[in-house]
Amino acid sequence: MHDVIISGGGPTGVMLAAELRLHGVRVLVIERDAEPSQAVRSLGLHPRSIEILDQRGILDRFLAEGTQYPGAAGHFAGIVPASPVQLDTAHDYILGLPQPVTDRLLTEHAVELGAELRRGVDVTGFDQDEGGVTVQLADGTLERSSWFVGCDGGRSFVRKQLGIGFPGDAAQTEWLLGEVRTAMPAEEITAIGTRVRETHRGFGIGPAGDGLYRAVVPAAVVSEDRTVAPTLDEFRARLRDVAGTDFGVHSPRSITRFTDATRLAERYRDGRVFLAGDAAHVHPPLGGQGLNLGMQDAFNLGWKLAAAIRGWAPNGLLDSYGTERHPVAADVLTITRAQSELLSTEPGPQAVRRLLTELMDIEDVARLLGERVTSIGIRYAVGTDGDPAFLGRRLRDLPLSDGRLYEHTHAGRGLLIDGTGELSVDGWEDRVDLLVDRGAELPAPALLLRPDGHVAWAGTSQPDLSPWFGPRTVANAPSGGANTARS
Repeated sequence: MHDVIISGGGPTGVMLAAELRLHGVRVLVIERDAEPSQAVRSLGLHPRSIEILDQRGILDRFLAEGTQYPGAAGHFAGIVPASPVQLDTAHDYILGLPQPVTDRLLTEHAVELGAELRRGVDVTGFDQDEGGVTVQLADGTLERSSWFVGCDGGRSFVRKQLGIGFPGDAAQTEWLLGEVRTAMPAEEITAIGTRVRETHRGFGIGPAGDGLYRAVVPAAVVSEDRTVAPTLDEFRARLRDVAGTDFGVHSPRSITRFTDATRLAERYRDGRVFLAGDAAHVHPPLGGQGLNLGMQDAFNLGWKLAAAIRGWAPNGLLDSYGTERHPVAADVLTITRAQSELLSTEPGPQAVRRLLTELMDIEDVARLLGERVTSIGIRYAVGTDGDPAFLGRRLRDLPLSDGRLYEHTHAGRGLLIDGTGELSVDGWEDRVDLLVDRGAELPAPALLLRPDGHVAWAGTSQPDLSPWFGPRTVANAPSGGANTARS
């Protein structure tokens, strides 16, 4: 029997599997595709997702295969502020990385930690009871687990079987995205692409590496069946209609379609079953937030689900996944809807675009939009115990006396950062590490971080760890991580 079965082996599913494995949870990931998809639905990672990778000690793998584009604030619907705005992060850049690479690296991480990944088989049914969930697979086998998570995309079978509503707006616009080779010289492609972008902001073309070009173009109509991939002839025809040429495209690595459909699940939990990633929310692709949003769902849910399995989850901890992440997704839907509207060539949206272009030159406006698109401005409601200036915010990486903060978060445990030298985690050593550093320039005398890096408490006196890490144990349990002291 598994502790958790995850339906869907995309970035959300394998990120969740890795987070659970940090706590020794037995995880099975079911993925219907026999081979990893080569479709490029995401082009990169935002600062908060980059921070997450850094918090778990695997960022170097991604940096080695990606390209850093400085200045993550800005580019709201393609509008760039006149002056660069610095965001409050040690990773103020977009990491250009095609989704197949991101998927591969996240999967390798999960498997290294001991997650079981089963490809080429689909989930065809499930039933839950008080003791767990029985999952039926297409090959006729039954698997049993304590918990079940649907990370199975926007057309989620799990969500539909649960009967969870998925209200929102149907697709009004569709785009075709292709990674192809071209017969046209690079200089000519650039010149035509730049000219067409002046009037068709839904169009774009540029190098994708390995001699390929990535091109996106509005489709003629919204397809009735978007599971059917576009043909090369369809792609060529739309390029000719919009750009006046098909650029001599040939030998596609992938051609996919995506839309501006915008929907949000009514709830993220039904008993022992959860939703995460696109199974819980779909939205226009503007700003490239979809993959990032799913990874961050997994980062929020993983430690909470592990706490329930390990028996120390406080009351309400599992439900806090939905109460925290649902509003975040709603905000992303608002942001992506707005950007999608600003791409319209109609007079009204273009008037708003001109006004926003002026507003983006105001530093506070550019920073606000940058924080929302990159997710570093997220603040959870964690209670009132502690300094309100920090509660609920994620803490950026900080230099310490002999290293940096994120080096102490790799195990996915709670962390009490003590600049006073007087605090303790006695009774919680199996869940929380203590980092004593009197010489570091901390934003507060002491801070308590949840495993996802958000501040649960900040102050000077001994905090109560039980609201987030359960009751204190009388006898110290074996520690899964090391307490660290610095002077």
